Amino acid sequence: MTGTDTGTQAPPEAPSLGRKVGSAARWSLVNTVVMRLGNFVTGIILARFFLGPEDWGVYGIAQTVLLVLLSANELGVSLAIVRWEGDPRRFAPTVLTLSASSSCLLYAVLFTAAPAVARVLGSPEASGILRVMCVCVVLDGLSQVPAGFLTREFAQGKRMAIDAVNFVLSTGVTLLLAVEGWGAMSFAWGSVAGNAAALVGCCLAAPGTLRFGWDREQARSLLRFGLPLAGASMLALGVVNVDTMVVGSALDQLALGFYVLAFNISGWPVRIISEAARRVSFAGFSRLADSPGALAGGFGRALGVVMTGTVPLCVLLAALAAPIVGLVYGDRWLPAAAALPWLMALGLVRIGCELAYDCLVAIGRRRSLIGVQGLWLVILIPVLVVGAGAGGIVGVAQGHVLVAGAVVVPVFLYALHRGGVGLGTVARACAWPFLGGAVMAAVVLGLERLLGDGVLALLATAAAGSVCYALCILPSLGFLRGSPPAGATAAAGG
Repeated sequence: MTGTDTGTQAPPEAPSLGRKVGSAARWSLVNTVVMRLGNFVTGIILARFFLGPEDWGVYGIAQTVLLVLLSANELGVSLAIVRWEGDPRRFAPTVLTLSASSSCLLYAVLFTAAPAVARVLGSPEASGILRVMCVCVVLDGLSQVPAGFLTREFAQGKRMAIDAVNFVLSTGVTLLLAVEGWGAMSFAWGSVAGNAAALVGCCLAAPGTLRFGWDREQARSLLRFGLPLAGASMLALGVVNVDTMVVGSALDQLALGFYVLAFNISGWPVRIISEAARRVSFAGFSRLADSPGALAGGFGRALGVVMTGTVPLCVLLAALAAPIVGLVYGDRWLPAAAALPWLMALGLVRIGCELAYDCLVAIGRRRSLIGVQGLWLVILIPVLVVGAGAGGIVGVAQGHVLVAGAVVVPVFLYALHRGGVGLGTVARACAWPFLGGAVMAAVVLGLERLLGDGVLALLATAAAGSVCYALCILPSLGFLRGSPPAGATAAAGG
């Protein structure tokens, strides 16, 4: 093939990728919003009518252990399905064998150690729940390969159908068992049922991908690729969940229940916006990894979009924490509101760090990630312990924000800079959302004092704050759409 042929064939590929990413992002956002709203309503029903703070605390401990195990259950090798070039079906059987074997081994270890783990974390009664809920580790390990194929092909429409079945089944089982008085165990069996449905759905959506096989050379290459990612992922999950462990061991179960609820509320924007973005960001950044300029531009726009969508949610939940918690969950949950403003600030930082994480993985800077996450965790643990002793759940939340803002954000910015994404790109992406958030916070706090915290007053306050925010970010719409600046267009025309 001649150079001229290459030049004429290359341009159509970029729009094709752009259309795939755009379509996948839209499906992913719709999927995430619908699923999270469903989980939100389910949580309200359970907290108001069936489960108390102690049950939430036990569930929080089990969920924390599960998330940490999920971060490394497939040794990081499944990302090769998305990242590696060539036909992934060549090495997919080896990936599945590694993923399934490591998942089963992890579950066997957890099953044996469950009583000791539950005692150390301050919830001895969580032992049985751990053993049931962590069956999801095995189910997740089996689903990694077919799910990886769906992600590689940006098939988020199929993922939405799978997640819908997962949600309906898991929610139905959880509610049914909660009504029957199963307490926190209802979450465990609901999670297992939903994950089993997701495994079946992934296999049907990506037929022929659930095949075991083994190639020694492939296994070595996959482990070299995946183990650093698994280590970084485990550290990242440790950062997010070590606070639950600290609260569980240093405080009582009542405080743990309030903290888990507050942390779950603070995760709404993270889950709605960040999860939707991350389902396509890694695949998208991977395709741009060989073009530093395109990568920086893509990261800047992605960060701008997620910040623009997340900042108003964080501001509303932080500024109106007590009225929202009391209105939605009931007055008995009001102690959770004290920690919520600080956790909302943490949620905003987490969203930016998770996107940066995906970008650094895509360009192969795995060692940088391990260093950043390791530093974060090492500094965080003693700060949280001190915070718990000094200020309870509020002190833990404040410690989180202190470490994230003073240590982690600068380190991530430095790592991005070395990867080709400059500070100016990050600043441009965040400037308008942060300005709009500051204006919105002032408006919301002022109106809340003036109008009170009734339902109609809260709706009016939120609406007025949102309008002010929208007006503030209007100048950034061209950047978010990827339009070139007016000056650049004029120069190009000249």
